[in-house]
Amino acid sequence: MAASVSLLIAILAALEVKHFICDYPLQSRYQLVNKGTYLHPGGILHSTIHALFTMPVLLIAPPKLALGVAIILGEFLVHYHIDWLKERVLRKSGWVATQREFWWAIGADQLLHHLTYLAIGALLVGAW
Repeated sequence: MAASVSLLIAILAALEVKHFICDYPLQSRYQLVNKGTYLHPGGILHSTIHALFTMPVLLIAPPKLALGVAIILGEFLVHYHIDWLKERVLRKSGWVATQREFWWAIGADQLLHHLTYLAIGALLVGAW
């Protein structure tokens, strides 16, 4: 039990670092302003970067090929749609950074991303 908990913590830590790198230093203005337009290359690029940076995390607890592919594809699709939905909500509502609702939307977006990482971790340690 202790080994799987340690493994899960290592996976989650790596995914959190990955998330910071991909969502902040590597996210360009082009990606940021276009995530709310469905299938725009900017949003696709952003989610692709997330999926690619998830790949090395799989080395911590290497899954079977099919599961690894499913995790990477799932990360891409889930990340893309979480970001797209958040941007759609913000655009439609007109909420800006000085309004608490804006931060609720940002917080919900981040919560969904982090729950995705928890699901990835659970899959990698065999909890699901």
